[in-house]
Amino acid sequence: MIGIFISSVQKEFSDERREVREFIHNDPLLKQFFHTFIFEDLPAADHRPDEVYLDEVNRCTIYLGIYGTHYGPEDAEGLSPTEKEFNRATEQCKHRLIFVQGSDDAGRHDKMSALIRKAAGQVIRRRFTDISDLKTQVYAALVQYLSENGLLRHKPFDEAICNGASIDDISPEKIAWFLSVSKKERKFPLRAGTPVEVVLSHLNLLDGSQPTHAAVLLFGKNSHHFLPSAEIKCLSFRGTKIEKPIPSYQIYTGTLFDQVDDAADFVLSKLDRRVPARDETPVSDTDYEIPVPAIHEAIVNAVVHRDYTSKAAVQVMVFTDRVEVWNPGALPSDLTPDSLKAEHPSIPHNPLIAHPLYLTHYIEKAGTGTLDIITYCKEAGLPEPGFEQRGGQFVVTLWRDWLTDAIMKELGISARQKIAIEIVRDTGRVNSTEYSTLAKISRQTAFRDLNDLVHKGILEKQGITGKGTFYTLSKRLRK
Repeated sequence: MIGIFISSVQKEFSDERREVREFIHNDPLLKQFFHTFIFEDLPAADHRPDEVYLDEVNRCTIYLGIYGTHYGPEDAEGLSPTEKEFNRATEQCKHRLIFVQGSDDAGRHDKMSALIRKAAGQVIRRRFTDISDLKTQVYAALVQYLSENGLLRHKPFDEAICNGASIDDISPEKIAWFLSVSKKERKFPLRAGTPVEVVLSHLNLLDGSQPTHAAVLLFGKNSHHFLPSAEIKCLSFRGTKIEKPIPSYQIYTGTLFDQVDDAADFVLSKLDRRVPARDETPVSDTDYEIPVPAIHEAIVNAVVHRDYTSKAAVQVMVFTDRVEVWNPGALPSDLTPDSLKAEHPSIPHNPLIAHPLYLTHYIEKAGTGTLDIITYCKEAGLPEPGFEQRGGQFVVTLWRDWLTDAIMKELGISARQKIAIEIVRDTGRVNSTEYSTLAKISRQTAFRDLNDLVHKGILEKQGITGKGTFYTLSKRLRK
């Protein structure tokens, strides 16, 4: 394994050090080659003077420096541990990677500015804005190291050259749009009017002078010409099964930004909408039966995590009771569908595609996508979304609000039973005690009402008997 010593002013970048280490140790590619050392790896009793860390620098192969505004405590010679570690790495001829926070030196300690200038005279420095940007820069630098040292037979798809493509195949208009949006959303450091080559280089989307697959997918004039399977197929059906004839079928190409927008618009055009009464909100607004952010998140996750070497496309299918988003590929071996329902590391299949989508706020903080989808649906009173692996496809299922007033009237749901349904929508579950108290009825009547709702397919009973029994909303109406 190749050792990496991560150096920074200890108090300034403790979160960044941990995040970078976790990212390297969890990434499917990087974890095969690298292990890291950070300050926190030493037991408290072993936190001795600088010699301990300098010994670790001696043992490592790569020195990774994260530099910010602080310089750190100085010794009798006026040197901080961070500068001494850089000096030792230089003396030992280590491979050095320097990442500098911020687009300029405003507010930076004079000695840190001097250290950055010294490092810049010896190695290439990379600038970053936040942790997500830092991880993307680290990933690109480490993959480059592996490639230059002959340790990679093939580059990852998103970093590989897009054969036949040149800078002329990149849309200046899309680059200009990206600069405007990313500056507003994430304070991206490059200004409007920055040349296309500079923007792509900053995003690690060039190999020499040639655009990578990620560059063409994100900013290409005609990405479909180079990557014909990079598209989203959207279909809607009249029932709950895939059956012909298909009432509506669209294929969306263009940049990944455009594909996500078009696919989301397709889904929204097929969903029911509700306009709240004036007494509910001061402004008349339209609510969709599935929250718009949940739809958008499911589609953009498919674009970020799909296997672009597959000939299959992302598919978005709208049924009468649900929306399914299929993307070619599989979860990383460290994750399971169930683990997506709790906090988990972000392991994007295509990190160089994910980062520009993050900068434009198409995705949020890494690792929160599935949790956000669950939260959006729960807050809307919908059943929990489904996450499953079906062969070579990963599928996200968003359940529609099938329990409309018309259906409840058709099923003969009483005003009293609607109280139980509202409790489940608000809290996710109901038991007979809660229902009998709020509806002001006997426990026996509550049991009858709840069991009737189970029989009609509206609720599902959890547990067998006793105090542990409760009821949840059924995912679909029984036919």
